Amino acid sequence: GILTAFSGAQVKIGFDKNPFSFLFTRRIKHVISTAQQPKHEIERNNDLIAHITDKVAYKPRLYPSQKDFAFVEKFQSTPYICIAPASVWFTKQYPAGKWIDFCKQVPQQYRIYLLGAPSDSALCNEIIQACPGIDITHLCGQLHFLSSAALMKGAAMNYVNDSAPMHFASAVNASVTAVYCSTIPAFGFGPLSDKSFIAAIEEPLPCRPCGLHGLKACPLGHFKCAYHIKDSQLLQHLV
Repeated sequence: GILTAFSGAQVKIGFDKNPFSFLFTRRIKHVISTAQQPKHEIERNNDLIAHITDKVAYKPRLYPSQKDFAFVEKFQSTPYICIAPASVWFTKQYPAGKWIDFCKQVPQQYRIYLLGAPSDSALCNEIIQACPGIDITHLCGQLHFLSSAALMKGAAMNYVNDSAPMHFASAVNASVTAVYCSTIPAFGFGPLSDKSFIAAIEEPLPCRPCGLHGLKACPLGHFKCAYHIKDSQLLQHLV
């Protein structure tokens, strides 16, 4: 808001909820997405420029280079899936034990790659150690950002939390299954890939969602929104 208001631009556009919006030339109503009236974040942001362009919101795009695609070729000799198991927020992260149960049921023809930052290595090692005899490799910190996207693009399926890797998959139109624990896609931040699926608890919980963003712990201590998701919900779209 400060950067926009004091930019010196002749036209200053922003959402009406911004505390500096009174200094904007054009104020756009910030619409909160609901299950009854869904509005994706890309549509919400497109509202800022719709009067200049049009009302068609274009999907975000990432552009891995040929070098990125060439770098990951060594990982693509057999069919594979990618899993990005970590999240900054506890209530957005599918529990390690649930990832372990899922990995044990992945058809054997698929190699499993675990993706993430160097700080996610401990979680990935925990998953691997609990899955002896399963073809799992963790690549945390071993791939550049766009190389990871290139690897995800070639995967039979990418399994992610409601977190950044979901958006990486969307930005290269990679097949993705997004696991939603405490949050819901109706907030407007869901996957945008042509082949995208949601895995979430099937029965309603009065406590879900417990917030627009993730929390450091389940407020009620049971974390049923994660533990009651079934492995079959993740496996059903892996063909």
